[in-house]
Amino acid sequence: MGFQDAVRTCLNKYATFTGRAARPEFWWFALFVFLGNFVFGLVDGLIFSGRTQLFAPIFSLAMLLPALAVSVRRLHDSDHAGWWVLLHLIPVIGFLVMLYFYLLKGDGGTNRYGPPPPR
Repeated sequence: MGFQDAVRTCLNKYATFTGRAARPEFWWFALFVFLGNFVFGLVDGLIFSGRTQLFAPIFSLAMLLPALAVSVRRLHDSDHAGWWVLLHLIPVIGFLVMLYFYLLKGDGGTNRYGPPPPR
């Protein structure tokens, strides 16, 4: 799965918390969100001279739900419950544990969350 396919899939599954997401889908979408925040942050800096932010927060808010959904689907791919995403609320340790889960290879076959996603 390439960059465009991953972004398109995540935006089409805007609020779909069921099913599974392969590693490329998750990481390409994470890159898209990072780049979008970077670009809109630059645009805000150029337009508003660093006094205020408008476009970057709007983009972040628009991408919050699809990012959360793809995170849950990524956890499902390694047969973990989506509730594990709440570990992000714990500073540092939560991030490191979630990073480990996101890097795990998905189950090869069908698990309790469905068939394997297209790779």
